[in-house]
Amino acid sequence: MGIKALLVYPEMPPTYWSMRYALPFLGRKAALPPLGLLTVAAMLPKDWEIRMLDLNVEPMSLQDVEAADLVLTSAMLVQRASLEGVIALCRKAGKPLVAGGPYPTSCRDQIDGVDHFVLGEAEVNLPLFLEDFQRGQAKPCYQDLSHPDLAHTPPPRFDLVDRRNYGGAALQFSRGCPHHCEFCDIVELFGHRPRTKTPAQFLAELDLLYDGGWRGSLFVVDDNFIGNRGQVRRLLPELARWQAQRNFPFGFYTEASLDLAADEALMDGMVRAGFNMVFVGIETPDRATLGAIGKAQNCHSDLLADVHAIQAKGLEVAGGFILGFDGDREDIFDRQIRFIHEAAIPTAMVGLLTALPKTRLHARLTAEGRLLGGSSGGNNTHDLDLNFQPRMAADALLAGYKRVLADVYRPSRYFTRCLGLLRRMKRQRSSRRRIKVPELRAFFHSLFRQTFSHYGFAYWSYLLRALCLRPLMAVEIVTMAVKGHHFFTITEGLLELERFKDRLERSRRDLEDRLRRVIRSNASSLAAWKAYRDGLVEKARARCNRLNPDFKGSALRAFEDFRTAAERLLAPGPGSMTPSGADSPRS
Repeated sequence: MGIKALLVYPEMPPTYWSMRYALPFLGRKAALPPLGLLTVAAMLPKDWEIRMLDLNVEPMSLQDVEAADLVLTSAMLVQRASLEGVIALCRKAGKPLVAGGPYPTSCRDQIDGVDHFVLGEAEVNLPLFLEDFQRGQAKPCYQDLSHPDLAHTPPPRFDLVDRRNYGGAALQFSRGCPHHCEFCDIVELFGHRPRTKTPAQFLAELDLLYDGGWRGSLFVVDDNFIGNRGQVRRLLPELARWQAQRNFPFGFYTEASLDLAADEALMDGMVRAGFNMVFVGIETPDRATLGAIGKAQNCHSDLLADVHAIQAKGLEVAGGFILGFDGDREDIFDRQIRFIHEAAIPTAMVGLLTALPKTRLHARLTAEGRLLGGSSGGNNTHDLDLNFQPRMAADALLAGYKRVLADVYRPSRYFTRCLGLLRRMKRQRSSRRRIKVPELRAFFHSLFRQTFSHYGFAYWSYLLRALCLRPLMAVEIVTMAVKGHHFFTITEGLLELERFKDRLERSRRDLEDRLRRVIRSNASSLAAWKAYRDGLVEKARARCNRLNPDFKGSALRAFEDFRTAAERLLAPGPGSMTPSGADSPRS
């Protein structure tokens, strides 16, 4: 009997990317299956008994771990907290844990409790670990960071997951990117030379998905799908034929650099193959900043015209935007808002700059003495703590960032961008297929949930105008409405959390001021001050309990910090405002 291996994919926290609040409209639990671990599963020995546990779909218990001989996990930075829970359960059960993926590869020294690290790309390092493990001689770390030929990468084990749990499917065609943006860790992880699978490989993986009953949205997860244009040009005609033979079962979306707009033939090929959306890193409308951060591919054309050119071909543009660059001035917030609305980009992922480990940005900020701490890894919806000292005042940067989010994801503004996109975007081939049951379910759920929401009027105004404008794009129209619900909910939760934290800080300062007055006046008793303090603490606790449950962890930490600070104002020692050894001011 072979080894019992448990493959665990840590939970993704709710972020703008997670689609946490849109998935219930489809009756799904997670956006995508864990493609990396499913590929790792295909590399394990054939006689092993393998189980996949996606914590975004179901929780992990101690019994799950105890039933395994070996636990393997892969994590991104944003999954750090969930990974810590996986490590704790493995320690409690006494089971060996193998960890890999972007987070361990970049931050191995920050992770305790892992028995074996398999860092870099699995095709290089996993076979070495498996050979040593089966001989009982596995080492603590395997770290060959060379970049393998993907022609020998096995197809993912999609049979290990239930497709009914997921909003869409995922495949990979290439790894690596030819560009060298200062803040990006992709080239550090996967190199500058984009490597690809063969078209035959990619189509064989599509066959696995199709034969397994997968249909609908499919994310080609490449960090820059057009990084190796020669190979992409080989793939697209074959992909178009495959789709046409099966009546276009999949609508593809991917990531690419904005210079896609200059290649009309490539865009036409993507549309013919069934691509309907592309995420592009726009970052900032400031050309000087683009040059300074190494985003040369965005410096040679009109950014707004490029976005419109891609949309006109029938590809929705989702955009990445960053605030906090050294070149940002006070007007950057209004410029970002204006660009996003003029470009008609509904899905605008606006983030704070983060110095990711191993990047050129991280190295430069370290050399300049401006690095402050770790990295949130992209989750800017819970803790807006910068890990570096920005050139702009930090308070101004955070206030401006929150103002951009509040504007961009105000329902009326979002729906206006959706209508602008519908006016510009050429109707896609995938729009002509028959509407399926999950899409009907999403539509009726949308009607019920969004009609009776606080933005119900804006929703119906958008829906009626959009259906009159492009009646044959009903699926796209409803999809944008449902995604909007997710964006609105995330934004409201974030801003409410930040208001709560601001109120705690004001309350803390108020308590300090009142206590100073008590001390100066030689009050005979602190009873009134203590009662006031206790009342503020209880009010803060009540407000904390009313926040969005997905933001509760961060809110509770802020509350506990406030409560502790309030109690220490009278306790002897650091933080106290009373004389050392004194219980109260002298009467």
